[in-house]
Amino acid sequence: QVWMCGGRMEDIPCSRVGHIYRKYVPYKVPTGVSLARNLKRVAEVWMDEYAEFIYQRRPEYRHLSAGDVAAQKELRNNLNCKSFKWFMNEVAWDLPKFYPPVEPPAAAWGEANWETNLLFQIRNVGTGLCVDTKHGALGSPLRLENCVKDRGEAAWNNVQVFTFSWREDIRPGDPQHTKKFCFDAISHSSPVTLYDCHGMKGNQLWRYRKDKTLYHPVSSSCMDCSESDRKIFMNSCNPSSPTQQWIFEHTNSTVLEKFNRNIDL
Repeated sequence: QVWMCGGRMEDIPCSRVGHIYRKYVPYKVPTGVSLARNLKRVAEVWMDEYAEFIYQRRPEYRHLSAGDVAAQKELRNNLNCKSFKWFMNEVAWDLPKFYPPVEPPAAAWGEANWETNLLFQIRNVGTGLCVDTKHGALGSPLRLENCVKDRGEAAWNNVQVFTFSWREDIRPGDPQHTKKFCFDAISHSSPVTLYDCHGMKGNQLWRYRKDKTLYHPVSSSCMDCSESDRKIFMNSCNPSSPTQQWIFEHTNSTVLEKFNRNIDL
């Protein structure tokens, strides 16, 4: 709104911003439908044709009532505010690189097939077991568990659905519902853990190679596992080792080739 209506917002080097928190919040913070309605009001008043991207991501917003926004639209018109397209082209031109309006296709994933009551996971060739988060806290190591075969109680106790995303990281969830924590490793012998996704590649950058190994460029090592203690860890790459071979239920060869292009694997 500020940029579109003639103002500016700038990052000032070496500036300091302080905030004093109250001991309690004297007002209700909108959640659920109230929050969704507020977001839709912003989209309808300010985002022009870009509002469609919101509805593609959140279809439930499309038919949600935004209430009367005539006064807000009139204010925008009276202030001679520019279009949202102008804002995206002139001010936030680099934003789609990090937050694309349309989610790019994933490279590989396992997904839930509710019609057949099956869950598809990242399965290890050598052990026949699946990668599982066990709903662990951030920083907790991944483990091998028996592959969940249905969506009953076992499915709720285990998280075995993962996506190798367009950001070149691996996240729990299917391509349309990924969580915001990622596979992370810090050395050629460290465990593979879950940490907040930072989108900066580094420790969270992975390559899924044709030999079915999950290669970690920063440590120049591959994801391995041990059936006896069910640990998942990094190890020197040995493509002939079945414990370093992992199978995603679905792969997108075009995206994988793009990831692996010009990379010394």
